[in-house]
Amino acid sequence: MRICVVHGPNLNLLGTREPELYGTDTLAAIDEQLRTRGAELGAQVQSFQSNHEGDLVDRIQELSDRVDGWLVNAAGLTHSSVALRDALVASRKPFVEVHLTNIFSREPFRHRSLLSDVALGVVSGFGAQSYLFGLDGLLGGMRNTG
Repeated sequence: MRICVVHGPNLNLLGTREPELYGTDTLAAIDEQLRTRGAELGAQVQSFQSNHEGDLVDRIQELSDRVDGWLVNAAGLTHSSVALRDALVASRKPFVEVHLTNIFSREPFRHRSLLSDVALGVVSGFGAQSYLFGLDGLLGGMRNTG
């Protein structure tokens, strides 16, 4: 199985951006953990990050025929991007939405996700482990549905 991890805006700042909220793991460290966990589970994991909505949409469209599923932390675009939602739906591949923090314990505008109702599942609030839990859930869900 081939999984692509989509990292949205500001996630390139992980490790230094508000470590009390987002932890001290860098994006590179999270990506390495995901590649290692994917290999343990028989999956190839690649990732990309952009601060630009259109770049994320373009990459999803570009890679749709070459991946079997998505692990998505859309960051702030979770709450605002119809275009990102549409690109994921158009890919016709399952995805799991992940968040480092518990979005429901934060500001009210973060409580609404434009992705969650079309996602296979949502994992939030476990820091960098949210990604690993999301990958486990995505691969398990894909194997159960064939």
